[in-house]
Amino acid sequence: MTNYFVIGDVHGKANMLKMLLKKWDGKSQLIFLGDLIDRGEDSRAVLECVKNLVVKQGAICISGNHEYMFLTWLDNPERGYEHYRRNGGDTTINSILRRSLDTPVDGVEDAKRVLEEAPDLVTFIRQMPFFVETEQYIFVHAGIDLDLKDWHQTSDYQKVWLREPFHQGYNQTGKTIVFGHTPTFYLFSERPGTSHLWRTQDQKIGMDGGAVYGGVLHGVLFGDEGILEHYFVKNHTLVAEDN
Repeated sequence: MTNYFVIGDVHGKANMLKMLLKKWDGKSQLIFLGDLIDRGEDSRAVLECVKNLVVKQGAICISGNHEYMFLTWLDNPERGYEHYRRNGGDTTINSILRRSLDTPVDGVEDAKRVLEEAPDLVTFIRQMPFFVETEQYIFVHAGIDLDLKDWHQTSDYQKVWLREPFHQGYNQTGKTIVFGHTPTFYLFSERPGTSHLWRTQDQKIGMDGGAVYGGVLHGVLFGDEGILEHYFVKNHTLVAEDN
């Protein structure tokens, strides 16, 4: 029997991640749902922490849309930078280059610098898988195409960008789908701050707590029976929530 300790969208909130990892037992399979970077203040520290966990502890980090945008920018800076900038990319670029977060970014020149100065982090992001499937679970950043006969045919782009069609579609996979990407306060139509996971009768569980928007960072331990433990960090406090 394998248990899975799953962490939602970190978005550069290194201190919140550090607190949450105190609840990982070091034995359960550690899975990150993507969006390690952008918007938050310390994306480099988050990348280095998670990379170390992947290399030394066998953790798995799924790609999110922000990693997708990061690579799109690096691979074509002239075309990719503006979209990446609008989605909080400058904080990551400056963090990776160890500069003040308000340093003006040159989308083309800084792409060269990132490739030269942080090749290990770029390689780490490039090798991220787009989903993890087990006998009982599908872990994915944004969702899968539930209209397909075989959901495995969902494009990588959809796996990191899907929203309403996945949220509103019916899960016929026979497995619980655990995802991030869309903050739960949007799914609940609430203001940022809810500590609840978004759970549906057809076995979809949303766990992007909107940490970078003043919300929470979720860590959930999944087992054969479903959710075994649920933790979250909010306002520099680590909380265990009953399920």
